[in-house]
Amino acid sequence: MTAGSDPRPRPPAQTARHGRAGGGRRGAGTARGRTVTGVDWSRLPLARATVDRAAHRRTEPDLLSRAWAAPTTRVLLLSGGRLLARGEDVPGNPRPSVALDLRSPEQLHDVLGHALPSAPGVLVVFLGEGPQGEAYLACAFDDARGASVGLEGFPDAGGPVDLAVEGSRWVVLRDVGHALDDHDAGLAAAAVGLTAWHERHPRCARCGAPTVPAQAGWVRTCTADGSDHYPRTDPAVIMAVVDDAERLLLGHAVAWPERRFSTLAGYVEPGESLESAVRREVAEEVGVVIGDVSYRGSQTWPFPASLMVAYVAQALSTEITVDGVEVTDARWFTRAALAEAVASGEVLLPMRTSVARALIEEWFGGTLGDA
Repeated sequence: MTAGSDPRPRPPAQTARHGRAGGGRRGAGTARGRTVTGVDWSRLPLARATVDRAAHRRTEPDLLSRAWAAPTTRVLLLSGGRLLARGEDVPGNPRPSVALDLRSPEQLHDVLGHALPSAPGVLVVFLGEGPQGEAYLACAFDDARGASVGLEGFPDAGGPVDLAVEGSRWVVLRDVGHALDDHDAGLAAAAVGLTAWHERHPRCARCGAPTVPAQAGWVRTCTADGSDHYPRTDPAVIMAVVDDAERLLLGHAVAWPERRFSTLAGYVEPGESLESAVRREVAEEVGVVIGDVSYRGSQTWPFPASLMVAYVAQALSTEITVDGVEVTDARWFTRAALAEAVASGEVLLPMRTSVARALIEEWFGGTLGDA
């Protein structure tokens, strides 16, 4: 639907009420004075990081080659949309024990039989440095750069390279992000997002000529006109829509598996505020009018380049009219009804790495479904 053509009534002017997400405080819900706790909005799964990105070092001459030669450097491998990790299997386990398999360049040479930076079809980027100055690099094989990871975070096709590394396996970030520690979560999110950007921007947006990596992987430079191109991030709003009866609105997207329900979300359009995007997306997808909008928190969703900005949105109407294009079903849930639907398998919730799960469990007042 084009802007300005929506016949549904628009809400009166509202003053957005912004919640606080910083300082390590656990979020409190806004549903008509009821306090619900359990989500630390400063520690969302993919918002955690401890490694200094050390942006000032990216322009250093030969930074990547010098880092690769240092015995203290640690390298994260990506292939086929997956990360090399170690730990127990994830399927069916909501709290797996998993960590990135970070190896020294020398160890990787022993495993692969060649020096990775000089191998064809390999992208190496600088992720940052640790407290003792040790460098962290990401190394993506040609089939690994973000093109093989879709919007939902799953590899679209193909698979990772076959590495005979005992005790290691390939994992998908959206499946394990919540289980990684702060150190690994930050490295993984940066690596997946940055390599996805490289894959999707091989040519200059100005003249169409090929571009090449520069500044340790944080810039691509046009080989024809010399212009520099930087990684992009696409802001998207995601919202827990709550009505006067404290019911939560969940929708089913057309591309999702059967029985999957989650909070509504959508991209911010040019010239639009985040709060306006919340109201527009809800009206377009389910026909519900939104009043007050309260900020909760944000985290990256690098599939390939989203920044998810979370809100609680107060519904001024409750009649649902799904658009049938993006959303095929939407329902209001009480807390008891959602708990029952999840327990019976009637409703499948979003994965724990997502902001959607945090919004749902904050409204619910605690953990819902698997522990």
